[in-house]
Amino acid sequence: MKHLLIVLILSTFSLAGFAGGQSISSAYETRTSNVQVSNTGIVVKVLPDDDKGSRHQKFILKLPSGQTVLIAHNIDLAPKINSIKTGDSIEFYGEYEWNAKGGVVHWTHHDPAARHEGGWLKHNGVVYK
Repeated sequence: MKHLLIVLILSTFSLAGFAGGQSISSAYETRTSNVQVSNTGIVVKVLPDDDKGSRHQKFILKLPSGQTVLIAHNIDLAPKINSIKTGDSIEFYGEYEWNAKGGVVHWTHHDPAARHEGGWLKHNGVVYK
């Protein structure tokens, strides 16, 4: 019986990790950071690229919950979404960092050093990682 319970716990943990673990709404409410998340949102604002240090493409998504989140996509490590515009749907998987404005999702790319779980963006059927 112990083995069955362990398998069930591990299966539940694996599925939670695959689905993004904690929800963004929950992470925001509890002010939690360093959480792998996945979701879909609609682009409400495309921001200028951040060219200081590692370059990042930035845009704000409105999630189905109504919450907004900033996406900071490292374009030194992953391709930039050149055709992104307001109203587009974006799926994402990355690491959530809490802030008072709704939070930031980053690590939406692979880790060339293989020390961090890779993430991705999906736009018009194309995956950027």
